[in-house]
Amino acid sequence: MKLIIFDMDGTLINSGNIIANTINHVRTNTGLSKLSKECLLENINNPHINSAKFFYGTDQFTKQHTQLFEQYYEQNYEKEIVLYDGIKKLLARLHKDFILTIATNANTTFAIQMTQHLDIYKYFQKIVGANMVVKSKPDPEMLHLIIDEFKYQKKNTILVGDSDKDRLAASNANIDFLAVNWGFTPNKKSIQTIKELEDKLYLWDKNG
Repeated sequence: MKLIIFDMDGTLINSGNIIANTINHVRTNTGLSKLSKECLLENINNPHINSAKFFYGTDQFTKQHTQLFEQYYEQNYEKEIVLYDGIKKLLARLHKDFILTIATNANTTFAIQMTQHLDIYKYFQKIVGANMVVKSKPDPEMLHLIIDEFKYQKKNTILVGDSDKDRLAASNANIDFLAVNWGFTPNKKSIQTIKELEDKLYLWDKNG
């Protein structure tokens, strides 16, 4: 069985509303005006910006930012997240033939709670969040952590994601990558449908 590592936000879960609303909650509680959802989601996975500077005007995230973010997120995520259409059926099929894991720049606790709430946690053998590594994506550290734990060769591992951070993380880890189009950074060259993603994963498995 080969190893599939999924990004979470924008790949499995449509969490755009909670992410945008939470960032704006932090902004308004630190004296800043709201930004549009489109602007926030276009930049949430931008590997070329200082996220703290862009979203909050500081060189790095502060304890206040973290507390405000986590407090609002935990209180509101359940009513603001949904699975992308077809994801649950896809995971139900894939988990019979692959080892499924998640590497997310979200906090591991939130990732576990979100996947449990949406009834897909049972399909994953490992979830690694940003709090479990020193550097999150596009750094390959969390991908290496998963690969090392399952003792997999990189040629038998693939990352599925929606963003440039995912693409760069896969490249930095020297593993295969598939990009999906339904996330926060749509790209016409990316995979357009769940059926196409399933077909490409089984083709990758067969040709590997």
